[in-house]
Amino acid sequence: MSRAKVWSSLGAAVLAIVAGVFAVEGGYVNNPADPGGETNHGVTVAVARDAGYTGPMRELPKEFAQQLYAKDYIERPNFHRVIAMSPAVGEKLVDAGVNAGPGRSARWFQQSLNHLSRGGADFPLVAVDGQIGAQSLAAYQALERKRGRVKACELTLKLVDAQQGAHYMSLNKPMFIVGWADNRLGNVPLARCADSVQGESK
Repeated sequence: MSRAKVWSSLGAAVLAIVAGVFAVEGGYVNNPADPGGETNHGVTVAVARDAGYTGPMRELPKEFAQQLYAKDYIERPNFHRVIAMSPAVGEKLVDAGVNAGPGRSARWFQQSLNHLSRGGADFPLVAVDGQIGAQSLAAYQALERKRGRVKACELTLKLVDAQQGAHYMSLNKPMFIVGWADNRLGNVPLARCADSVQGESK
């Protein structure tokens, strides 16, 4: 499927996911305790500068952040391919990627698949390299065939959340742990596992 066709079919799902990230991240923040420094719409000053934005962070346009999320946090890590299979799992990977880095959320996904394969008994183990490619996507499809579409999603969300929580606790940032736990863990309801891109586009 061409890039244009992928994005035309996923457009509504991607917009909903980005809107959810905006809702959690809020607007401009400059907390001295945050190593990311100035942030607006969830975009740190370093990420904004790398993406070519040179203006004041307080004035970072929402449209710029939206395009950055679509390019660097959805398309580049191949999360749009996951969204096409399971919007709920895709949303979890995007949201965790915005907060902890897309490479890290991709590894959480791959580690979840390996655990859910029962040591390779149900389908081949995947490389935990932070690169979502054909191997990882095939493993998720195999998990769906083994457990059913909804249950595969539920199990994956639970294991990604477990790894994300362990990551937060390892950071020794007590000032942020309540917000992270409240807003970033369990933030994609298991009931969403029944959602599909095809169903939403009708």
